[in-house]
Amino acid sequence: MTAFSPAEVALHLAALPAWQVEGGELVRTFQFEDFLAALCFVNRVAELAEAAGHHPDIDIRYNRVRLALATHDASGLTAKDFELAAAADKAV
Repeated sequence: MTAFSPAEVALHLAALPAWQVEGGELVRTFQFEDFLAALCFVNRVAELAEAAGHHPDIDIRYNRVRLALATHDASGLTAKDFELAAAADKAV
């Protein structure tokens, strides 16, 4: 899989307004009512990631979950990243 060009990243990012690119990764922080709700979301994302064969970096801070996506073997952002980001948005 080939990494997207900056123009392609911008085009795909427009469809995911809550996400941003930081340090070459596609990132978003989700906030939940409490720790248990945050963990339930992480479990849903884990199932999606496992099914896609594409795993995000996940940081849990009480009721906040930060996801960071990048396709390391492509050295950039690819369709895999944007597809999993969209799936995570739907899992909320």
